[in-house]
Amino acid sequence: MTQPDLPAGKGGAVAPPDPWDPLIRITHWGVALAIVANGLINKGGSVAHVWIGWGVMALFLTRLGWGIIGPAEARFSAFPPAPRAALRHIGELLRGRPREHRSHNPAGALMIYALWACLGTVIVTGLVMTGGKSPVTIAEEKAAVAAGDWSVLVQADAEDHAGTADTAERLSKEVHDVAANLMLILALIHVGGVAVESRALRRNLVRPMVTGRRNRGVDPRA
Repeated sequence: MTQPDLPAGKGGAVAPPDPWDPLIRITHWGVALAIVANGLINKGGSVAHVWIGWGVMALFLTRLGWGIIGPAEARFSAFPPAPRAALRHIGELLRGRPREHRSHNPAGALMIYALWACLGTVIVTGLVMTGGKSPVTIAEEKAAVAAGDWSVLVQADAEDHAGTADTAERLSKEVHDVAANLMLILALIHVGGVAVESRALRRNLVRPMVTGRRNRGVDPRA
């Protein structure tokens, strides 16, 4: 499935639409900040780490829902995963002649699905590692331990060893770490791809994700 070419503006110049609605921008930057905070700043298992994890889960679920009921450019149907189209787009990009797309280009779409897969894995394994406890509960347990009440940890340890919980937690931690590191690598590749495409299209592709509007200048190649 391919996306239709964009309509031409006056004099044949490309006139891109304005696809980035406020919810897309909020979820995009919210998830990006959360990845940086929990991947590079916060200590794993800390209350702040868990709070951010729950926050990013809410953003992720919101974005998935928006992909079903949101405007046309935000829906999954606007950027289906298409490996062949992605390779074709990369070839066009290397030749310096990438085409415009109504939503994410095919290569960008594959990257998004890869990032979402990693993010979903990180969220699920994080819930397993914390036993599904809310940040409030974890904060209360840590406060109790800090106050000298170790019975909370003794009870939790007994519950873990009652079955396969301990093994599941260790496995989840390994998968969690791998997915989180892979997500950071993919994010760097994504940033590099945006920079390359911005240069090829001769317009700033970051600005629209901040302001919600794409550049309206005439393409100098037209």
